[in-house]
Amino acid sequence: MEMWQPDYEGVFFLQDRASGFKAIIAIDNTRLGPALGGCRMWQYDNDEAAISDALRLAKGMTYKNAISGLRYGGGKAVILSHPKQGPRDGLLRMLGRYIDRLQGHYITGMDLGTTVADMDHIRETTSYVTDVSGSLGAVNDLTATMTAYGVYLGIRAALKRVFGMESVLGRTVAVQGLGKVGFRLCRYLHEAGACLVVTDIDEARVKLAAMEFGAATITPQAIFAVPCDVFAPCALGGILNDDILSRLDCRIVAGAANNQLAEPRHGDELRKLGILYAPDYVINAGGIIVTGSELSGGDAAEAKRNVENIYGTLMKVFQSATVSGLSTAAAADRMAENVLK
Repeated sequence: MEMWQPDYEGVFFLQDRASGFKAIIAIDNTRLGPALGGCRMWQYDNDEAAISDALRLAKGMTYKNAISGLRYGGGKAVILSHPKQGPRDGLLRMLGRYIDRLQGHYITGMDLGTTVADMDHIRETTSYVTDVSGSLGAVNDLTATMTAYGVYLGIRAALKRVFGMESVLGRTVAVQGLGKVGFRLCRYLHEAGACLVVTDIDEARVKLAAMEFGAATITPQAIFAVPCDVFAPCALGGILNDDILSRLDCRIVAGAANNQLAEPRHGDELRKLGILYAPDYVINAGGIIVTGSELSGGDAAEAKRNVENIYGTLMKVFQSATVSGLSTAAAADRMAENVLK
């Protein structure tokens, strides 16, 4: 079974004509437990693009939760609105009412374009929401911090696999995207002695990274061809396509973005190019691992210990790929699917 196959359990298209509210809840698989996945708020070109993204993200959550040892299925909510477009508390309360009707079949949380305050608004109309004020994931933005920490550990695992040494000291890492996770990843890498090259569409973030981390800066389109040890995509998905792969000058791709491969075959292409790929849903699982700890009543120390398992999981993926002759992406899929059987 390929990750992008449309074998989902349910898709709910929600709208309110009076307010202009539109949202999608995609539930991919609940074999292991209730569907768990964040609420994304973004502006899409059309409804079809939003549905496609929701389904793909939900499928990724199924695999992420499975390979991370969490007893949850995969789901995703997508609100078809740009995060900076005016008041949104009413939209979020409306989404909460729809989620509540599912009676625990789907649990939401923060994602791209949403905040703790947004989760608080959803909480006004449903209890099936995480990352609200005072929760484990919200305190000191632990969800984003642990996602970045997991990616940092994953980069070290990949370096160990390729170079025989896990240290990032003196290694050049090109980071695409300086959002909540990407910026925190830069901090981890800088403190460990990495040489950073960064980019983002937000020039203020780029300047801040240059000032705080001594990072070299480059335009968004030029980041792909930067000679580096590690390319870390930390922005939107679908970035690893035929054009970008032909421009990469790195030994490792390891970043926080979801759904990095434009198509499944691009995992095979990376393997042919001799580039080690850290499958996105394995390396970026830190946030959902925190959520899992929150839902089970765990604390921050427990969550961090669980996130540290990402290193070992990736090493198993790399070894499985070598033994089976598969790409690391296909090897990770097989491992996740074995859990789902």
